[in-house]
Amino acid sequence: MAGIYIHIPFCKKACTYCDFHFSTSFKYVDEMTAAICTEIRLKKNRITEQIETIYFGGGTPSVLSAASFQKIFDTLTECFSISSDAEITIEANPDDLDAKKIGELRQLPINRFSIGIQSFFNEDLVWMNRAHSADEAINCIKRSQDAGFENLSIDLIYGYPLLTDEKLLTNIQTILSLKTPHISAYSLTVEARTALANSIQRGKQTPINDEQSAAQFLCLTKQLTDHNFEHYEISNYSLPGKYAVHNTNYWKGVSYLGIGPSAHGFDGQNRYINVANNAKYLSALSSQKLAEEIEELTQVDRFNEYIMTSIRTMWGVDLQKITADFGKNYTDLTLRQIKPFIEKGQLAVNNSIINLTHDGKLFADGIASELFATDEY
Repeated sequence: MAGIYIHIPFCKKACTYCDFHFSTSFKYVDEMTAAICTEIRLKKNRITEQIETIYFGGGTPSVLSAASFQKIFDTLTECFSISSDAEITIEANPDDLDAKKIGELRQLPINRFSIGIQSFFNEDLVWMNRAHSADEAINCIKRSQDAGFENLSIDLIYGYPLLTDEKLLTNIQTILSLKTPHISAYSLTVEARTALANSIQRGKQTPINDEQSAAQFLCLTKQLTDHNFEHYEISNYSLPGKYAVHNTNYWKGVSYLGIGPSAHGFDGQNRYINVANNAKYLSALSSQKLAEEIEELTQVDRFNEYIMTSIRTMWGVDLQKITADFGKNYTDLTLRQIKPFIEKGQLAVNNSIINLTHDGKLFADGIASELFATDEY
């Protein structure tokens, strides 16, 4: 199997915390659509397997017109064999999903929305500089479901100064009442060169409280798992069998194409990184050239990426897979390095699978980094 990620680099507004690549100018949307189609054609021979997932990220893909989406889908079907039951996701903001837009998207192959709700409180949305209101958030979910989009994911943010524990519980209860099968929940992080980082540096905003973030993560996890959601990846929860297939394939090391400015692709061995600059991307593709760099991954790189991604999931790190893919020396290294975390109750081993414990989930990234290899073994 294989997947395709397509980056749509446009947003109506810049959220205070966001450091993804995007532009708030829509001047070159048509040119960008054409360039994306050109890049798809130039890369069509990189993947010969059937395409199982397509994911439109950004930016805000829902700002694209149905006609632009249709041009991209026409190019995809021209160049690839796409599974009849492929998961095809677009990230969307609530303010874009009015009845007319949902109806137009329903006519396309899209079968899953990932909706950037973030909060159901208007004051929080204003603080984040989101373009939608709490009412729009609720209504767009109901409209999507009424139109037949049942496979929905909601994005939620926690750990920011305005979010009291009571408000978090209200957000969770609202999500549960809407009966969406998938939730992605992220602790707010302060990224360099964002408006939020600048405000904190100037003393205009309260710094992020790590203890608050940890407590809200544990609260969120308990509430959702008590309601039959599986905590299948550190930031992701779903009802049984409703995992995000595309993102799960990332964590399992499946090959995928990256299309659009700033997009990454992976061929099973190396990574391909597109330039994160709209003008440079458009210029290159107008000349039928790819605007990418190749990041050649060593065996150590691939091992560390396997550790970093798999430790975050409920499927865990598989010692048998390490032996098969990297050799027994890497397995022996892993067994040595997990011992202190087993003693602290942060990791557990069942047969050949290493998993984070409940307590270990708070330290996932730090534990992963301690399990990395530094040299070839």
